[in-house]
Amino acid sequence: MYRETSTVILNRMLGTVSSELDKSEGSLIYDALSPISHEIAQQEANLDEVASKIEISNLSGDELATRIQQRTGLTRKAATYAKTTVTITGNGTISVGDLVQTSGGIRFKSLVQQTVDVTETIDVQAVVAGASGMVPANQLTQFPVALQGLVSVTNSEPTQDGFDAESDASLLQRYYDYIQKPATGGNIAQFTALIKNYEGVGDVRVYPTWAGNNTVKLVIIDANKQTPSADFLAGAQNYMDPGVTGLGLGVAPFGAFTTVEGASEKIINVGFIAVKDANYTENQRITNVRTNLVTHFKSITYKEGTVSYAKLGATILDSAGILDYSDLTINAGTSNIPLSYTAELTEAPVLGVVNIE
Repeated sequence: MYRETSTVILNRMLGTVSSELDKSEGSLIYDALSPISHEIAQQEANLDEVASKIEISNLSGDELATRIQQRTGLTRKAATYAKTTVTITGNGTISVGDLVQTSGGIRFKSLVQQTVDVTETIDVQAVVAGASGMVPANQLTQFPVALQGLVSVTNSEPTQDGFDAESDASLLQRYYDYIQKPATGGNIAQFTALIKNYEGVGDVRVYPTWAGNNTVKLVIIDANKQTPSADFLAGAQNYMDPGVTGLGLGVAPFGAFTTVEGASEKIINVGFIAVKDANYTENQRITNVRTNLVTHFKSITYKEGTVSYAKLGATILDSAGILDYSDLTINAGTSNIPLSYTAELTEAPVLGVVNIE
């Protein structure tokens, strides 16, 4: 907008000097004006950068969060710590802060002090906040620091409720929703905004009068685009309307009997015959395909009404280790899979079995 090169600025300044004076390169006048032109050019570049920040979509990180907080009071949702329970065997004591970990080094700390006599189950929490703490069952199997008398550890269930800090894109979208869809008088926009402000909520479907007048159902997915855990749902329910009383004890408006539920999993099984890239192992191929399919499902959850047969094929082709494919089936068929978005059944696609021949 404001930026000019130092050469343009220098020539303009030289043009204001009388032609009777020597203005050639190396002259006193030229050498005096040249560094000034460079400094002016730098200041114009700085001014251009400042001007660009008038548009909020050009901001990122703390600048974006600060501007939005100043204008609306909305704040970036913080990262949360994954949690689970582990079963420890042996004879000894585990203290608060003692560590267990996966073979890949993802660490969890004990939240309690517990004497172990043969076997005990304790609560643990990820050391690092965020989705990195989301690990499958039976992966927390090591003590990074040996604990006297304790022999083994494992988690029988996957970890849950570990979410990354809200992204710039998500925060900016909440800002746009705030100013473009006024939340007032118990309208759908108000319920959407309220539940999305709860840490860990990724998206929501709002169903008013689902069980009669003054009833509202909020069917949510978490920030990882998955069905929320029971603990997470209980917290979200308590935040909105404790006990579904409609008494205004939560953030939901008085008189609105608000039910919070999680989306139902729509399991999608995939099978196909692959033309395989010999530079990849079977495990690498299946991991790459699964990773891409999961990412695709997250991108369409609550946004598209079907799992597209054609888009799944394209996703498979984008997977390293797959050169081509044939005989693709999804849920044993070759058609799109519809997703339900009703108060009775709201579905989120979840990858099931992937069979590559």
